[in-house]
Amino acid sequence: MDRNDFLPIERDTNIRESSFIVRPNWWQRFKVNRLAVVGACIIAVMIVLAIFGPMISPYTYADQSLVDANQSPSLSHWFGTDTLGRDIYTRVMYGARISLTIGIVAALLNLVIGVIYGGIAGYFGGKIDRIMMAIVDVLYGIPLLLYVILLMVVIGPGLTSIFIALGIAYWLNMARIVRSQIVKVREEEYIIAAETMGIPKWRILWRHILPNCVGPIIITLTLAIPDAIFTEAFLSFIGLGVNAPMASWGVLASDGISSMRSYPFQLIFPALAISVTMLGFVFLGDGLRNVFDPKEGDR
Repeated sequence: MDRNDFLPIERDTNIRESSFIVRPNWWQRFKVNRLAVVGACIIAVMIVLAIFGPMISPYTYADQSLVDANQSPSLSHWFGTDTLGRDIYTRVMYGARISLTIGIVAALLNLVIGVIYGGIAGYFGGKIDRIMMAIVDVLYGIPLLLYVILLMVVIGPGLTSIFIALGIAYWLNMARIVRSQIVKVREEEYIIAAETMGIPKWRILWRHILPNCVGPIIITLTLAIPDAIFTEAFLSFIGLGVNAPMASWGVLASDGISSMRSYPFQLIFPALAISVTMLGFVFLGDGLRNVFDPKEGDR
């Protein structure tokens, strides 16, 4: 029997062995990043607390009792009470609902407006691109605080003003990123081939170009949520946020700063909630960057 008779078997064996090589998928790459897993767990815990946290408290966010004012944390009031005797735990949990809702709404506005606007500008290019991005540059140069102050004059303070202000300004960065990604992708050979075949431009943009920009979009979206939460906290801290007696983390931090020396727990708990939540989203964003852009994540 000649040795050459075994060559096909050897080649077939190599093929079968190579089929057992499993490349790391997105979940494997994600779970290797421990900080990203920690960030995802933090966000999940905060969402659960925002939904169910106020339900396990016997108090509401607006209940006042001057007799119980400025009490330290105890079995009756887990996080203590504020200067009006309101339960800080209930207000922090209720504030999580408002702050996380603002962050999620801002992210959705960021996604819808930014992807559509940046996609049109990047794909069509030319004069359309120059005009659309010039508008973005003008809006980008106006401070967000100015939007909010103008809205306060027109429609008054509150959640509506914050949502409108975020809707006006927060999609600008997403539009820039989507536009830059599409400018790179639209020169690929398969895009040129699709245009040559007469496929409608909207279908090329939706089915072939945008899916290749998913990574940067998701990363930008994840990092936009803590940015919106911090913006809302800042606006509420300076008195341009939600109306009393509603509680957001910024309102609680603003209330606690005045009594920080005598009752530091009134500031510690809302500040800790803001810090932990923002760190969770930052850790998650770093993990998603490692998943969708391994070269960038390994640096």
